[in-house]
Amino acid sequence: MTEILKVQDLKVHFHNAAPDRFAVNGVSFSMREGEIVGLVGESGSGKTVTAMSISGLLPRRKARVQGNITVDGREILQCSEKEILSILGDELGVVFQEPMTAMNPVMRIGPQVEESLRVHTKLSKAERRARALEALAEVELDDPESVYRKYPHELSGGMLQRVMIAAAIIGRPKLLLADEPTTALDVTIQAEILELLSRLNREHNMAILLISHNLHVVRKLCTRVAVMQRGKLVEDGAVEAIFRNPQHEYTRQLIAAIPNRERKLV
Repeated sequence: MTEILKVQDLKVHFHNAAPDRFAVNGVSFSMREGEIVGLVGESGSGKTVTAMSISGLLPRRKARVQGNITVDGREILQCSEKEILSILGDELGVVFQEPMTAMNPVMRIGPQVEESLRVHTKLSKAERRARALEALAEVELDDPESVYRKYPHELSGGMLQRVMIAAAIIGRPKLLLADEPTTALDVTIQAEILELLSRLNREHNMAILLISHNLHVVRKLCTRVAVMQRGKLVEDGAVEAIFRNPQHEYTRQLIAAIPNRERKLV
């Protein structure tokens, strides 16, 4: 399978941090086309900073980023902001943790879902609308026509997360980066979102990098897991192998912290 993502010796240092304090320190891993990988760790472990670096959305005025990040053959860290915008929604889709804060509250849902089509295609307004309605239907939103016309505050958290996924996949990216996509949702909606992501992976061979602190979620969706602690990657391997025989003490602690009820469910 084709390599879709390669991260080599990634280091991120925020300008307001101590000189020897790296948010990410020497992280390397790769992903193949169609693979689902979980990047896990507690708050402050560096997983979200790693994700922001991969997406090119980490503000360059706030941090120094070193290393190499290649998405579908394109070197992200060498791209200008304009080039990053050309990659987002095309080769790379991003789903954020808090859809309400990530979406424009005064813009209707439809134009926000269509955004990447305006950037990457020359489709007419009618064609973009048709594609947006298809994407909203694909993420299993009832009555896409009605959702298209609504504002973000008129939708529930679960519906908004589906809208974010629709906006991320409308351009058929090869890699979807999902940063804690189920954290703010109840258990039932969480399971539905995970099944939706799994279906998108199966049907479109879309690689997914899932950022999460929840190993229960990672075990349900991912085939591989990479574990981060204090800015470093401490373990990387097949999900079931790591759950059954974790090699690093920190991984053992994370697994031990899963509530017994959830451990019995997986």
